[in-house]
Amino acid sequence: MPETSRIARLRVTLDDTKPTIWRAVEVPLSASLKLLHEVIQAAMPFQDYHLFEFREGAVRYAIPDSEWAGRETRSAKTTKLGALVGRGTSTFTYTYDFGDNWQHTVTVEKVGPADPEVAYPRFLDGARRAPPEDVGGTMGFEEFLEAVTKPRHPERKRMLEWYGGPFDPDALDREAIETGMTKLARRRSIGQAAFAMSRGHFQR
Repeated sequence: MPETSRIARLRVTLDDTKPTIWRAVEVPLSASLKLLHEVIQAAMPFQDYHLFEFREGAVRYAIPDSEWAGRETRSAKTTKLGALVGRGTSTFTYTYDFGDNWQHTVTVEKVGPADPEVAYPRFLDGARRAPPEDVGGTMGFEEFLEAVTKPRHPERKRMLEWYGGPFDPDALDREAIETGMTKLARRRSIGQAAFAMSRGHFQR
């Protein structure tokens, strides 16, 4: 069965968070790691302001950058999720924002046939709201939560003004997540249609 017809169910866990922040998504094996990065960004959701990398053992996948010259880096644009799964990889890491250093554990829970009636990638489930961008990593996020969840905390007003509104750590923003996933699925569908048309043109 070709990779375009198979999907992986992934559990993405943001490390060092208690209670745990996690997401479950379905992604085609034909998706590049660059697309998987975009899926995780939409699922958390983050705003894709910063650099990222995937790690499979000692192997690093990212968008090649001059800052990392001399280090072995494979392209996240050309490496497919199916390449990792095909090697028997069941767990790998995804790190976003090398300043805040948000490290995620990605677990391959299941691989199976795609449903032809479903637009992929697809969000399945999750728990808790993701940290705000540039909050200062795990320690900064803990301080942020301490302030915004206590009505009498001296830093509460300043923190909420910095964030731009209320912040409920238990509330999963499903609407924002679904909106982001729909955009990715639509873009992928348009890309597949364009590819099919180009093949038909060259085969004439």
